[in-house]
Amino acid sequence: MGLHVDEIPVTYTPTGGWVDEMPAPVLTDCATPLVEGAVDMAGMWHVVEVLVNGSADPTHPLLGAAQRIEQAGDRVIITSGGIVHDMRCDGTVERGVRDVAAIDKTTPISVVATYEDGVHVLRPVGLPVEIRRWREGEHLMWEYVGFVARLERAS
Repeated sequence: MGLHVDEIPVTYTPTGGWVDEMPAPVLTDCATPLVEGAVDMAGMWHVVEVLVNGSADPTHPLLGAAQRIEQAGDRVIITSGGIVHDMRCDGTVERGVRDVAAIDKTTPISVVATYEDGVHVLRPVGLPVEIRRWREGEHLMWEYVGFVARLERAS
């Protein structure tokens, strides 16, 4: 039968970030279906192309990087680059990402998460930026400050 998404505690980036091996998945035993309007991003993804100013950058450091995305109900957990960002996509600060920045694994961040017209949108509190993820066919697209990445599912 499985657990309801609300029965599974929120997870956070371990102190200093994780190194080498990703932490174990969190929502494995969850049976809560995705909310209406959610973008299905669940799975292990690898960056296969990075566009900077609309042109492919074959030397970009994110090429080959992995992201594991778990989803249940309105909850999304993105594990990648030493961080674990656990959020509810309900437009609130309180249930959005409340963790540390990927850049240094120590700076506290608060990020509002939503689903908008087929796009997963993250808005860091106090910053004039958006991070966006959406599907284009079999690919996951990821728009971050300064680039757009195309990811392929690994599993």
